[in-house]
Amino acid sequence: LDEKDLLPKVEDNDLDRVRAAIHMDAMAFGMGCCCVQVTFQAEDIDESRFIYDQLAVLAPIMMALTASTPILKGRLADTDCRWGIISESVDCRTPAERGLKGADAAPQKEYAGRGVRRIYKSRYDCISTYIYQGTGVDSVASSSLRTNGKPTNLSNRILNMYNDIPVPIDEESYELLRAAGIDPALSQHIAHLFIRDPLVVFDGAVEEVDDDTQTEHFESIQSTNWQTVRWKPPPPRDSPNSPHIGWRTEFRSMEMQLTDFENAAFTVFIVLLTRVILTFDLNLYIPISRVDANMQRAHSRGAASKGKFFFRRHMAPLEEGDDGYGVKYSSMFARVNSTNDLSAAAVVEPSAEGKRKHAPYASGGSEENSYEEMSMEQIMMGKGDYFPGLIPLVWAYLEHINCDTATKERLGQYLDLIQKRATGELDTAATWMRKFVRGHPAYKKDSVVSSEIAYDLMIACKEIGEGERHVPELLGDLRIKPIKPDGSWDVKLDSKTVRNDDILELLRRYTNRKSHFSVNSE
Repeated sequence: LDEKDLLPKVEDNDLDRVRAAIHMDAMAFGMGCCCVQVTFQAEDIDESRFIYDQLAVLAPIMMALTASTPILKGRLADTDCRWGIISESVDCRTPAERGLKGADAAPQKEYAGRGVRRIYKSRYDCISTYIYQGTGVDSVASSSLRTNGKPTNLSNRILNMYNDIPVPIDEESYELLRAAGIDPALSQHIAHLFIRDPLVVFDGAVEEVDDDTQTEHFESIQSTNWQTVRWKPPPPRDSPNSPHIGWRTEFRSMEMQLTDFENAAFTVFIVLLTRVILTFDLNLYIPISRVDANMQRAHSRGAASKGKFFFRRHMAPLEEGDDGYGVKYSSMFARVNSTNDLSAAAVVEPSAEGKRKHAPYASGGSEENSYEEMSMEQIMMGKGDYFPGLIPLVWAYLEHINCDTATKERLGQYLDLIQKRATGELDTAATWMRKFVRGHPAYKKDSVVSSEIAYDLMIACKEIGEGERHVPELLGDLRIKPIKPDGSWDVKLDSKTVRNDDILELLRRYTNRKSHFSVNSE
């Protein structure tokens, strides 16, 4: 809200129920928002669960970097992101489930949990529990924990300090999953989904669905639990020839940008981060309560350049050493600028997959598990000698895979954009839109985005997206190549029948051209 806040017009007897806010009375104010979502197919179920946890930590960070929702219902808001609006627009909890004082606690048998089970979050919110716990069996303990080569007594290996918020579950679903051999962490996650009622039911897809061979009923619940990340099991295959879809993790927090270039930059960046985490065996775990706090902070005005976020201090296990006064643990990244020969100290490391089994443990004690507040610039570019930053790690990964020059050049443009967003050198779309509105001649400093201002803003956004208007505050020196519809469909994909002689002549011309290229290349 701006200097002259306007309240909606209400009757005198309703004033006690009105607060200074933007009042939106339809679900579409939330679900009408756009976003950028990226789905990753993992190598196996274990990897999909591990990536789920790591991406959950990154979700608030990436939402702040991509913030683009400063205007709601014709009002300039005091927030930059869409997430909280959608969360409220689809929040179907009863007063008792919300824990409101004086709420009617009488059970309602038609609701899941009879409408009185305490539910702490909207169905559109951050995750409530990490789900990775490794493959579950150490080689030392395998003899006592395995029967006929199969694990028999898996326990939740995530430290309690990470899963530190209440996780209400549907007890019947949990017991069913545990009886079927599903480990506690994943059983808790699925049972947590089933505390909600289904929102969408399709005619002909209720009793007609065979739950032994189809997953429509599960997806009805799964697809209406909108969290910052979503874990997606493979759908059943109708036949051996059906396409194989594996274990997937969907990253859901990023906001839509004004240009294709920016959307590509953030999409590629989060893809590369997953490769960095897996290849370098990194650990981003922080308590979920801190992830929730980050999500709240990410909504704030200018959070990308001015905000502070909780982030893990040590993404890799600490190394044991001696500083002359006894044992000292330090980050392996502290050796990056060391004058010592790094190759001389190289030792044979266990595989990344083997080490990831222990990632949730973070066994170095309080320091190894520690986290602190960091600015976006520090998260992206590094802090001290113990935290290298996400962007330098991406560059290290590109060196590791011997990325080709042309690809590295384009990736450099993407990473440069993200770095400048983090430092505040470039504005987020939300910040630019806010400045546009506040600088418009028709703006009266009352938070009202009039039709005239909205029209001019939409024209500006269109011209930026199509490369017709260059805005240095958003893209720096980078200029988007103009996108023109002229000539896009000059050549029609014709399907008229062609005579045999014409086909042969076309093939003859193609063969001659191919031969010509071959000769020239030699």
